Amino acid sequence: MVPIKQRSGRRGGGREARLALRREAASKRPVFAGLLGGQYKPLAQRDLEKIHRAALEILHTIGIADATEEVVAVATRAGAFVDDNGRLCFPPALIEDIVAGAARSYTIYSRNPKYADVVVGGRHVNYATSGEAVTMLDLKSRTFRPSTLQDLYNCGRLVDTLDNIHQFGQTVIPTDLHDLRVHDLNVAYVAVTATEKPCEMTFQQAKNVREAVALFDRVLGGEGRFVKRPFVSFGGCPIVSPLKFGADNLELLVETSKLGLVSDIAIAPQAGATAPAALAGTLAQVTAEGLACLAIVNMIRPGCPMTFAIWPFVSDLRTGAFSGGSGEEALMMAACAQIGRFYDLPTSVAASMSDSKLPDAQAGFEKGITAVTAGLAGANRILESAGMVGSLMGCSLEGLVIDNDMLGVAQRV
Repeated sequence: MVPIKQRSGRRGGGREARLALRREAASKRPVFAGLLGGQYKPLAQRDLEKIHRAALEILHTIGIADATEEVVAVATRAGAFVDDNGRLCFPPALIEDIVAGAARSYTIYSRNPKYADVVVGGRHVNYATSGEAVTMLDLKSRTFRPSTLQDLYNCGRLVDTLDNIHQFGQTVIPTDLHDLRVHDLNVAYVAVTATEKPCEMTFQQAKNVREAVALFDRVLGGEGRFVKRPFVSFGGCPIVSPLKFGADNLELLVETSKLGLVSDIAIAPQAGATAPAALAGTLAQVTAEGLACLAIVNMIRPGCPMTFAIWPFVSDLRTGAFSGGSGEEALMMAACAQIGRFYDLPTSVAASMSDSKLPDAQAGFEKGITAVTAGLAGANRILESAGMVGSLMGCSLEGLVIDNDMLGVAQRV
């Protein structure tokens, strides 16, 4: 006879037992931040080497226009030169030395142990929001309205609850804030109040970076703590394609590099418009632009972490419009992840950039295909991956929830 166990007064061990079961279940989840990718390789090794050589030739013989005086001074001291057309040019050996000494990985930390840190490097794959749209979708009326600071906060609160989104990047711009300092500091405040997941934001002015970092230091308990354990990465587009620096975002790149902060840039030429229509030509151009930014960061502060974030977009040649959900977009972003792994640099790409204005069937297949291919290609961070509609012009709260489920499926694959 099997002895009957005496029942305790608490069923099943009570609350602590239930929490323990949840923790055990979470540890056995089939999908989680940092799953390994890199199985999909659209480029052969010889293709990667050709793109590399073409990028070096572009930087040496054509260079990048519109460098600021500070950047010219720093770069020429390091071995770059200014040609007769005033363009900043980089000898191949200089670029190869910089790549060899660049940071191979970095981590954006969570502020709560229940959320995973985002490890950026190797074959680790993480999905994140971003997009900085200027409108929000009202699904009931099927109309768009200008996005506000409250919308950004609401997006952050929602992402905080969505398991398959690993980092909260800035989904919308608060169009109700017109003063740029007020804008930047309020966006920084959202990063510390809306979620405890790792975050990403973009400054409108470089001079506001130090004040925001002081805020982040206070959140962590003291001066200098944020640089040691950053929970926010900083975006920006320092290149205006083709092959030009953009002054404002170049200043931001310089400022974050001086402080040793993560430069989480994005370089987005548009094939058929600001880059060659041939995809191989676009890949060579955007690689050169990415290497130029990597050079500037490491000339200012050797080893400072920078995301090798080459994001070529595709034009619909019938209309000139951005075509974010196309097959060509999926192919090129996968190729860019592979190029980043060729250099052994931390990478990000964009995915889930549906051209549909609603979270509908079109959005579903465009987002699903691009999110899966980017993950299989081994991009370390896949941005724009949830909530964006209308070719990145709008954001949808409903879309965030739907896309969270889609990203779970993508990670399971």
